[in-house]
Amino acid sequence: MRHDLRYFLIILATFFCLGAMAQDKNVIEIHTVAAGETIYGISRTYGITIDELMNANPEMRAPGYELKKGDNIYIPYPSGNTTGNSSVGQQSAYSAKTLKVGVVLPLHNNDGDGRRMVEYYRGLLLACEDLKKEGISIEVNAYNTPIDVNIDNILAQSNLSSCDAIFGPLYTKQMKSLTSYLKNSDTKLIIPFSINGNDILSNQNIFQVYQKPDIFFDEVISHFVYRFSDYNIVVIDCNDKTSDKGVFTFNLRKKLEERNIMCKVTNLGSSPEVFARAFSAIKPNMVVLNTGRSPELTKVIARLDGLVDANPSISISLFGYTEWLMYEKDDKDKFFKYDTYIPTGSYYNPVSGKVKILEDKYRKWFKSDMMNYLPRFAITGYDHGMFFLRSLYKDGKNFTGKEADKNAMQSPMHFMKVGSNGGYQNIGFMFVHYNKDSSLSIISY
Repeated sequence: MRHDLRYFLIILATFFCLGAMAQDKNVIEIHTVAAGETIYGISRTYGITIDELMNANPEMRAPGYELKKGDNIYIPYPSGNTTGNSSVGQQSAYSAKTLKVGVVLPLHNNDGDGRRMVEYYRGLLLACEDLKKEGISIEVNAYNTPIDVNIDNILAQSNLSSCDAIFGPLYTKQMKSLTSYLKNSDTKLIIPFSINGNDILSNQNIFQVYQKPDIFFDEVISHFVYRFSDYNIVVIDCNDKTSDKGVFTFNLRKKLEERNIMCKVTNLGSSPEVFARAFSAIKPNMVVLNTGRSPELTKVIARLDGLVDANPSISISLFGYTEWLMYEKDDKDKFFKYDTYIPTGSYYNPVSGKVKILEDKYRKWFKSDMMNYLPRFAITGYDHGMFFLRSLYKDGKNFTGKEADKNAMQSPMHFMKVGSNGGYQNIGFMFVHYNKDSSLSIISY
């Protein structure tokens, strides 16, 4: 589907009322049906044929279809009118190039994947709108690609190979066809979410935003060791046999040993005397658990409370896991008390002024709030759009993403080349720091 950004913003604002995307048409506006109106009358009002109106609204051809008051229907351009074809924003007076952008994601209202990707796409469109204010002209071509679609048929009818960048796909099964289609083009393929496979090892135009846990933890450990080298590191064994964090603490201890940084290990079940021996009364202490579960965190905080009560001058900080962000509602005060650092690839900060402005704009454009997911998909789409499209406009084919994104509201990006002939993997992340003065700091890498 190919749409003018100006019109697509209107279309998506009423998306959930309409229930499905219009297929392969240029839309001039959305018409709300008044009482007594007919298909024939509407077509005459807009100077189009009944067939043109029905082609823009295929549900009209269904047996028993009735036009009802309050229905929203698509009004296409009349045959022969090409003024609406393919332009997304007029050519900027300040630029010599229009970025061509493709979107290959499930954009529908049939399931959670579709609804989440619609929200992601809305954020991307809001980024396009803001970039237009910077003089960047952008043409967007969007294709609804649910999991069961024959993507080869879509690609055969598309002009995606001429795009500067494509966002997608969501499903691994669509990767082979898409990468084969783009084999001889210079199009940058931006994969926002988790995809299996090794295409990134041999394709220099792939940018993988999602990070696998091993990549994420390697980066976290590297910055942990650098940032907390002067601390007394205390690893607490929480006796959680279901935990998958043992690999992290093992690799952390290994890296600390390589750097000759002191690390002590204690057990959550140890006596108060034995537990206290792992802590320093002179150096600040950084506590790391070998589990991310809430029950064990609660028990550790209780032990630390007892330790601080007995030794008021002791300095203790906590280093957590991304899962802890889900516990913020109940544990936020404790996070502040223990100067807690939580590593994450994205963080939704509802008190951020920039976030509030974007949420207000989203509400204005689309007549709804963002869905209550962590992270917020619309903000992720906005971050991706602002980072990639601004950088591609500036650097063109030389864009590599090596400069860390310091302006992201929720999802920082910083790309590293994979092998000599491969693409680029996002290694960007942040520490969410709960300061003792009850303020919040975001440290992006």
